[in-house]
Amino acid sequence: MPVTTPTEGIPAGPADRRIPLTGTFNVRDVGGYPAAGGTVRTRRLLRGDALHRLDDEARALLAGLPVRTVVDLREDFEARLSPDALDGTGIAVLRMPVFRVTGDSFGKAPEELQNVYDHMVDECGAALAAAVAQVAAADAQPVLVHCSAGKDRTGVVVAMVLSLLGVADEVIAEDYHLTSAYLAEEFTHAVEQLKAATGLGQRLNGQALACPPELILRALRRMREAHGSIEAYLVAHGLTDEHIVTLRMTLIEPIA
Repeated sequence: MPVTTPTEGIPAGPADRRIPLTGTFNVRDVGGYPAAGGTVRTRRLLRGDALHRLDDEARALLAGLPVRTVVDLREDFEARLSPDALDGTGIAVLRMPVFRVTGDSFGKAPEELQNVYDHMVDECGAALAAAVAQVAAADAQPVLVHCSAGKDRTGVVVAMVLSLLGVADEVIAEDYHLTSAYLAEEFTHAVEQLKAATGLGQRLNGQALACPPELILRALRRMREAHGSIEAYLVAHGLTDEHIVTLRMTLIEPIA
C-alpha cells in the first residue's frame, strides 16, 4: 500500500496529504504547513475519520509510520458501535469525547452546523483543551486525532493546534476544507457506512457533511472574541504553558 508524501508548504491538492488506509477515507498528514519559525513537522500529527474498518495491512501501515497514540474524540456510544480496530498494533488509544452525550441526546443536537461549532466553542472548551494537551505530549507523538468523519470535532482540535504553531488562519481553513474532497462522490459508500455506524441517518445530509472554510474561521474568531487569542482560550480551559512549549518544540521544524 503506497503512502503519499506531503509536499512542502500548502498542498496542491488532497492527493498530497491523504494516507490511503483501507477502511478510511479522510486520514491525512497535517505536516508541511508554514508555521512560526519553520514548518509543521510531517508524520507527527495526523487527522482522520473512524478507524473501525482497518484491515491488517492498514494496521501495519499505521504502526509502521509509526503512530504511537490515537486520540478518539467520538462519544462513548459511537466508540461502542464502531470501536477502533487497532488490536495488536501497540498503538495507545485515548478516548476523549468532546460532547459527552448519549446516543439519544446526540440525535437532538443542533442541526445547523454553525450552531454545532458555537456549542463546541462555548460549552466544550475543557474537552478541546484536554485533547490538545494529549497531542502536545512528546511521548504520545506521532499522534492521530480522529472522530467519525474527521471533520467537525477533529477539525476544531487540529485548527487549534495549528493556530498555536503559528499557522495562518487561511491555511488552517484550507486544511479544514480538504475534507470536502474526501466526502465527494467517490466516497459516498464510506459516508453511507458512517450513517449506519452513528445511527444519525438522514441527519448526515449534504449540509451536515459540508466543510466551508468560513465555518472553521468563525469558530476561531469566536474563541478570540471571548478570550483574546486561541492560546488564551485553551489556557482558560486547562492547557498549560508547558503543553504549549512542548507542542511547539515537537511539531515545528525550524528553518535551517
